[in-house]
Amino acid sequence: MNSEDFREKLLSYFAEFKRTLATDNGDWVVKGFIDIYRNIYTISIDTKVISKIIELMLFPVISRFAIVNKFKMILSEHQNHYPDITFILPNNIKIALDLKSTYKTGPDTVNGFTLGAFTGYFRQRKSNKNITFPYEQYSAHYVLGVIYSRRDGKQDERKIYKLDSLQNITSVVKDFTFLFQEKWRISGELPGSGNTKNIGSIRKISDLIDGKGPFSLHSEEIFADYWMNYLTADMARSIDSNIPFRNLKEYLEWRNRLNKK
Repeated sequence: MNSEDFREKLLSYFAEFKRTLATDNGDWVVKGFIDIYRNIYTISIDTKVISKIIELMLFPVISRFAIVNKFKMILSEHQNHYPDITFILPNNIKIALDLKSTYKTGPDTVNGFTLGAFTGYFRQRKSNKNITFPYEQYSAHYVLGVIYSRRDGKQDERKIYKLDSLQNITSVVKDFTFLFQEKWRISGELPGSGNTKNIGSIRKISDLIDGKGPFSLHSEEIFADYWMNYLTADMARSIDSNIPFRNLKEYLEWRNRLNKK
């Protein structure tokens, strides 16, 4: 069994993922948090909260997938460690899987995913720091992505509902779409949002689903070399260097010049 066989087996679970997260009309099945007094507190639109709940809901399904296929499944011991899940196949092949979620910003666009660090373990591929196994030991690095629509209108988070009013609570998100692709196929050319040194994804939904990022026209080796040599402005200043490239076109020109020396 190889990584592509693994991918095909997980793709067959998409219908179960959808049943786990959504009602028949596409609404999120989660309405809020309940306490021991049967009070329900609504969920905010906070993307970190939504992402964590989706992750917790999908873990049991993914665990059943591993048991059925006789894969060993190892969860990350720390929140900031990579990957979320490591699978060890019967032939000892290791597969990295990260669960990611994001929201739609248009008919065929999303806010984007962050795809893991491009420093640390990504560059020091024998290192055990912040990673379950050294990066070089993984045969493939997959992203299980969940895309959703945010519902219009602000939820009144001050209101407390009783359990018998459950059907009156509006779900904060709806219309889930799933994708499962290797990280390099959906990588963009720029870091993710914020100051963190994370790889950013492409943002077109159809290209995310089909794995048609800019590196898909080249190779995983080009993707790796690009991000292993990518410097942010702060990184360049810290080593008193110029920024070697800012996009894939400039990278290919930069690499071509180096190869000619």
